[in-house]
This record gives sequence, structure tokens and C-alpha cells, in this order.
Amino acid sequence: INRGNMNMIFGELLLPIEQHSRATKATLAHSGLSSSVPKNLYIIGMMNTADRSLAMIDYALRRRFSFFDMKPGFNSTGFQEYMHKFNNPHFEALVNAIVELNKKITDDDSLGEGFEIGHSYFCGQTSVTDAWLKSVVKYDIIPMLQEYWFDNKSEVKISGDRLLAVLND
Repeated sequence: INRGNMNMIFGELLLPIEQHSRATKATLAHSGLSSSVPKNLYIIGMMNTADRSLAMIDYALRRRFSFFDMKPGFNSTGFQEYMHKFNNPHFEALVNAIVELNKKITDDDSLGEGFEIGHSYFCGQTSVTDAWLKSVVKYDIIPMLQEYWFDNKSEVKISGDRLLAVLND
């Protein structure tokens, strides 16, 4: 959903995807074909707030969907078990530092909750080394902070240095 023009993608489906119009045949304006959307079809889309295009979602499209915010899962049972199995104190310290950084991001009026750093940067590993953790910070997280605070280089430096410092303790 992040990069698509939702109005063009859904186009003539706007009416048939409404709950009260499901399973009702409708003639499509452009093709003249008859079509319907089954009642048991769920359309699920995901969008990172930080990645969305500059255009907001059209109100006609927005009202046809429910929205659910998802927070980073650093404190979830699954992530905690995953993290602890590596028995790497630097991993745990880095996660704690990112949770603190996320508070700063959330409190920033130009950013907010949708820009928090997520746990996915650390998932899917079979082993976690300090070198790998440093590479995630240097090549993924700090460049993202540079985009977030492009006009506040001191905040990028302070936050980046803080993340790297917990890996050197």
C-alpha cells in the first residue's frame, strides 16, 4: 500500500468492497462487465507510516477499511524469548536503548509513533554477534535517523553515538 495509487488500484471496486454491497452484482463502468466481491473476502493491507507516499489516503477509500496500529514488538513475549536465546548482553542493551530512542521519536512533533524503530531489524537471525549488531546500527538505524532528523544533525549524532556506545560497554 505504501507506494501504490490506491484510487487507481481499487478504482471500480470502491462500491463492491463496501460491506453492504458484498455479493451484489454491479456493472463496471469501464468494461461493462458484471462483477461482485464475495462477503467472505478480506482485503488486508499493511503500510508503514514512515514509508507512505506524501498523498493521504482518499476519504472514499479510507471509510471502506478499518485501521489498526501496530507498535514495535520489543516487549512482546515472542521477541523477548527470541532475544534471550542468544544470551548476548549487548543485544539486550541495544534493544533497551532503542526503546528509549523510540520515546524520543514519539515525543517529537515532526515524527510521532508511526516513526518508531521496529523490532524487525533484529529478527530472523540464527546467531547474533556484536559485529552484526553494529552493522545494523551503522547501516540501517543511523541512516534512518539521518532522514528523520535531516535538519537536526546533533540529535542524529547523540542518538547514534548512544546506540553504538551500548555495544562497546
